[in-house]
Formats: sequence, C-alpha cells, structure tokens
Amino acid sequence: MRYLTPRKTAEGLGSAHEGTQHHWAMTVSAVALAVLTPLFMIVVARAIGLSQDQLLAYFGRPFPAVITALFVVVGMIHFIKGTRIMIDDYFRGGARKAAIIISIIFGWAVIAAAVYALARMGLGAIVVV
Repeated sequence: MRYLTPRKTAEGLGSAHEGTQHHWAMTVSAVALAVLTPLFMIVVARAIGLSQDQLLAYFGRPFPAVITALFVVVGMIHFIKGTRIMIDDYFRGGARKAAIIISIIFGWAVIAAAVYALARMGLGAIVVV
C-alpha cells in the first residue's frame, strides 16, 4: 500500500493527481455563483410581467443576456463537476460510466440550449424575421 509523502501532500497531488485542481475549480465556480446568483435574480425580477416583445428586447440587451449566460454556464459546469463526485461515491462499474456520461451530456445540453435561446433573443431584437 502506497502512502502520500510529505512532498506530495504539499504539492496537492494525491493518488489521482487532480484532487486539488478539482477542489479549486469547485471553489472558484462556487464563488462566481455567489456573485452571479443575486445578479441573475435581479435580471429575472426585472423581466417578470413583461410582454413577449418587451421580454425579447430586454434579453436582447447585453447586460441581462451576459449575466444569464454566465449564470447558466458557470452553474452547469459546477453541476457537472459536483455530480461527478457524487457518482464516483455511489456508483460502480458500468452504471458509474453511464451516469457520468448522462450527467455530462445533460449539463452541456442545458448550456447549449440556454446560449442558443439567448442568441436567438439577441438577434431577434436586432433583426425581426
């Protein structure tokens, strides 16, 4: 059985050689979400009660669109990394691989759908087809 040497502990390299990097990525995305969540709530609160045309024009502006896109992208990447930890803890074998694939596909599908929708709203505010 192999143990961590003091040098590997200091460098943050465990047996998988990526634990510290994953921890920092989760920490950074959590801090980003702590800033983005109130901003996103303000954006959504201002959009409540708008008609469809006003809503398209509102999300066609840069600030609401960028805040929404950042919130969805950072949030879903945080989700993908977090579910990976949960899946590694509770699943084994083929079920583990399938669950990891499904969570990654789901996360990136949500990102793609949200960014596509925002792009359509942004283009719709400029050119009405």
